[in-house]
Amino acid sequence: MIRNIILDFGKVLVDYDFDIFFRRYVPDEERRKQFVPVLYNDGLTPVVDRGEKPFDEIVDDLIAEYPEFEPELRIFEDRYPDLITGEIPGMKDLLKKLKAEGYKLYGLSNWCSKVYLTMEQYDIFDLLDGYIVSSEVHKIKPEPEIYQCLFDRFHLNPEECVFADDRVENVEAGRRLGMDGIVFSDAAQFEKELRKLLNEN
Repeated sequence: MIRNIILDFGKVLVDYDFDIFFRRYVPDEERRKQFVPVLYNDGLTPVVDRGEKPFDEIVDDLIAEYPEFEPELRIFEDRYPDLITGEIPGMKDLLKKLKAEGYKLYGLSNWCSKVYLTMEQYDIFDLLDGYIVSSEVHKIKPEPEIYQCLFDRFHLNPEECVFADDRVENVEAGRRLGMDGIVFSDAAQFEKELRKLLNEN
């Protein structure tokens, strides 16, 4: 029987858009093309999300490596919350309904320590009964250890959980550990698939 609904943060509870952010703060298109790969790449993202170093130290390291982009890197550090464009439409109302129906809601997110600035701005996070953030536990999805952190901290039975994430590999990792899973697209699609699972259990 499903009792717990586990939710990713980015692209599930709140949306973000690097393109809008960089167009706003680095208006020169050619400079933006040179700068974006410095900051947004498959090598750096796991380091940031894992919290291997404090966020400000990571920025300082990047400035040391790319001093020509110090102004843009400082803007990114100072304006980080502006990456978020708002809550995912429909999700807050859906989570309120699910809580009223007796389900527990938990978060499981790959995010750097700056996530707390976002959580302070959007009250959808207040609906969660608990959460695990990758930079706190120094593990990232889809590593099985971060899912186990969630199970252990909140005494959850994976077979009583549904996990929603916008990335297929993260959902599949949760399934391998015993959770049901939904690859998230939008609130309507999520609720439809969730209700189907809940009715089957």
